[in-house]
Amino acid sequence: MTRSPATLPETPDLYGAYPRLDECRIADLSRCGERRSVSPGEVLYREGEPADEFIVILRGKVATVEGYGSAQERTIAVHGPGRFLGELGLLTRQVAFLTAVVREAGEILVVRADQVRTLVAGDPAFGDLILRAYLTRRTLLIGMDAGFRIIGSRYSPDARRLREFAARNRLPHRWIDLEEDEEAEALLRQLGISPQETPVVIWRGDQVLRNPTVATLAKTVGLPVPRRGDGVCDLIVVGAGPAGLAASVYAASEGLTTVVLDAVATGGQASTSSRIENYLGFPSGISGAELAERAVIQAAKFGAWLTVPAEASGLESDNGHYSVLVEGRPAVQGHAVIIATGARYRKLNVPDLEKYEGSGVYYAATPFELRMCRQAPVVIVGGGNSAGQAALYLARNASSVRMLVRSGDLSESMSRYLIDAISRTPGIEIMFHTEVRELLGDGSLRAVRAQNNQTGHPIEIETNAMFVFIGADPHTGWLAGAVALDDRGFVITDNGSSHGDALPLETGRPGVFAVGDVRSGSIKRVASAVGEGAMAIRLVHERFTKTGNRQG
Repeated sequence: MTRSPATLPETPDLYGAYPRLDECRIADLSRCGERRSVSPGEVLYREGEPADEFIVILRGKVATVEGYGSAQERTIAVHGPGRFLGELGLLTRQVAFLTAVVREAGEILVVRADQVRTLVAGDPAFGDLILRAYLTRRTLLIGMDAGFRIIGSRYSPDARRLREFAARNRLPHRWIDLEEDEEAEALLRQLGISPQETPVVIWRGDQVLRNPTVATLAKTVGLPVPRRGDGVCDLIVVGAGPAGLAASVYAASEGLTTVVLDAVATGGQASTSSRIENYLGFPSGISGAELAERAVIQAAKFGAWLTVPAEASGLESDNGHYSVLVEGRPAVQGHAVIIATGARYRKLNVPDLEKYEGSGVYYAATPFELRMCRQAPVVIVGGGNSAGQAALYLARNASSVRMLVRSGDLSESMSRYLIDAISRTPGIEIMFHTEVRELLGDGSLRAVRAQNNQTGHPIEIETNAMFVFIGADPHTGWLAGAVALDDRGFVITDNGSSHGDALPLETGRPGVFAVGDVRSGSIKRVASAVGEGAMAIRLVHERFTKTGNRQG
């Protein structure tokens, strides 16, 4: 039975996620699209299937639904004339996380996704409208716990691995804790799964993945698969943080065949920053995740091939080109390599730290962690920019935020705008000369025992969430013996290289460059990493001029 408009109100656009296209824009799209009549109950696209059509509603109403046809069916939004469907996956080639169902008869305009990607690339106003709406929709889906479900124990390293991968890649999902969620036991029983078989991922309501690898989960939700073929590409970029993404955008836009590999997620350490307020061109700030998503779409637009997860395990020379070895996959071959693997978070030297990682100890402040800190006290360890950004972000939900800073002054390690913002934010307390000595709890964190490093005075702080931002170590273990590293493990470039005609940013191997945080002597800032990534492409061209290696 068709529902009447009175009982099917359109979802209001409170966040800019559901804008309407004007008649001129619809007319432009009509020239490359197809108009089609639709009837109530017709499914326009399904959850879990590739999103390959951009749909504009001309008449009638369409609902986007999670778990369509199941007992857990939930309507996410209802749209009327002028609105367009889809979300970020349409631009990044992921599968759909929702099903679109016609609720009231009408007419739609259908445009192929690849044509829309071209229009988005060539029309800045249209591109910004679509991108902003899709980014907001993805954020809303994550906040609504839509998408696949991860069921497991908070104490399980495998569950933590899956949760981290989903959160870092901004994949809509819901975490169901065996220890706390009353739904968990009933759901497992319904699916015929014992608690010992967890963690499991529930996809599309009934598809069960038992303790999948992140590669399996990535394939299931449509993240880019490895590049096919045995040919030698022009450039391999290892690492998809700001430096690697910048290199990818410039390389692909200049016609170089470019393959990008990252072990965990695009965006690197920057993607865990809740808000970067001093990045050029974004006066109101931008989250690290949004910056990464914009860069990924930009790189893909020019033809760069991004693969996540793909962890590099070695670098070798091979018949005049280079091979990057990848865990569990064939090696990727290229005439030049840019090392942009950045750094990985540094851990506190306290007993039993690993026991609490993922169940009280965290290394990122993202929407996932924000939801876990509602009206609870939070401890942040560190006094740099990442710690400051996390404090401001977490203060939105936490009952209190205590920053434990080893030194007696923030000005040496934190930008002035962050120091000023923290001083104006109620609920944030800075405890100088304070270091963590012990973690207290029974499986999950209950409190932190700290000490003043000048007076020796101990203090116990009740908290179930401690965030650690004390710097990072270079991710260069995979390069052992392949390129020269300094005494801290960073890649040596420029004058420190072994061959006489080394270019700036070039290692001791001609055609192998290092950029961003992984490079010895680099400035550890997002803007400088982006600059080095862009600069490296000019140097790759120069090296190709000397060697004649570039493909025709």
